Amino acid sequence: MAHDHHHHDTHGPAHEHGPAHEHGPAHEHGHGHTHDHADIDWAEMAPHLEAQAELYTPLYRQALAWLAKEVTEPGLVVDVGSGPGVVSCLFAEAFPGARVVAADGAGPLLERARARAGRLGFADRFGTLAGDLPGALSELDYPADLMWASQSLHHLPDQRAALAALGGHLAPGGTLAILEGGLPARFLPRDIGIGRPGLQARIRAAEEDAFAEMRADLPDSVAETEDWPAMLTAAGLKHTGTRSFLLDLPAPLSDAARDYVITSLSRLRERIGDGLDADDLATLDRLLDPADEAGVHRRRDVFVLVAHTVYTAVRPA
Repeated sequence: MAHDHHHHDTHGPAHEHGPAHEHGPAHEHGHGHTHDHADIDWAEMAPHLEAQAELYTPLYRQALAWLAKEVTEPGLVVDVGSGPGVVSCLFAEAFPGARVVAADGAGPLLERARARAGRLGFADRFGTLAGDLPGALSELDYPADLMWASQSLHHLPDQRAALAALGGHLAPGGTLAILEGGLPARFLPRDIGIGRPGLQARIRAAEEDAFAEMRADLPDSVAETEDWPAMLTAAGLKHTGTRSFLLDLPAPLSDAARDYVITSLSRLRERIGDGLDADDLATLDRLLDPADEAGVHRRRDVFVLVAHTVYTAVRPA
């Protein structure tokens, strides 16, 4: 079993499995964060991260049901980049015979994970592991039968090396499941009645530029073609499956889903506003104005539609 560490070494935390965690609209670089991890108040951020991950729970349940057909009765499940543990606890629910370890770089988020596991009755088989990832996994007491990494690998400079490191902590025959890519979240129709049609497509283009810049700026960054099955194979694992899962929340949205859209667009405004022209920026500001009838606080055509892709691979016996 892993130890319940409480230190706060952060590579930044690898990832919360949360909302819009592809590098599409609202891609939050980790638990809704930028890459200057040292400046983030994770205790303050945690409730927001939990709410986002809870909104995505239907998607995660689909993915876990698919994994359960491939991985039967795992003894140890490790959630790499767990954040506040929403998905970690879904693993505990999906695999009632397993011990689950939530691994992350942010101590305050792991505190939330432990509390959540306690509330849900999983405390006796739930552990946490804090530290730089994937290096901190060396403190696991025994290899994992199932390891999950959700949109964390693309924040590491050498993704292929990271895959090999994760695979090294699998038991022979153990499965690594990584969530990367898919389709970016959409919130609005192409023509929203204000500004020039196609705003989200242009936001997406600015996001792609910001993502490429992020990857290039990582120390010792290694460029890779994003062929995840090929990278898994190169890391010494056997690719066994690929499947995408849909979150479809049609209009009219619940208050929780609308709050997620508002927060996502607000963070995008902060992150990539400089990449938009003046007209698009003005349109985005109108969308974020609570007093504007055309804004996302009030309009009835706001929705959430996103797909996440999961790749699985097995460590050869």
